[in-house]
Amino acid sequence: MFQGLGMDDSSEGTGQGGPARDDATLPPQDVGRRRVLMLGAAAATTVMSVRPALAQTSASVLNCTIPVPDGPNAGKMVGPDGALVPAGTPGAFPGGRSFKGEDVKNALRGRSLPGTAYSESQAYLNYIRRLQYGRAGFTCYASLQMPR
Repeated sequence: MFQGLGMDDSSEGTGQGGPARDDATLPPQDVGRRRVLMLGAAAATTVMSVRPALAQTSASVLNCTIPVPDGPNAGKMVGPDGALVPAGTPGAFPGGRSFKGEDVKNALRGRSLPGTAYSESQAYLNYIRRLQYGRAGFTCYASLQMPR
């Protein structure tokens, strides 16, 4: 039945449907096939254990928050280009807000951030796009950019 894989239907040897052989006595093509089968079984086990972790990661990314602007810059405002400007700058929007990852993800796809007008939402998104490593919210924003 499994003659192409180095196994046959006889009950000799191991009692598991084929003679007892080690890799040294099998022809080279059968050794390769056996290894492919073993790797396939290992890969299936890995996929089954990683999928729940990825699902949990996806959910946590959507629940993370991005402060606009973050703590040390709380007294500043956000300009239309996303740069932080002094309080009272014309055309700038007040800071001190936080947005959930899910809201930012939707805004990056064309919606406005919750509770904001279009121009205000664009200014906040420009600020978020300019986040750099070490700033509050950077990890959340970087996670949103990763393909799923």
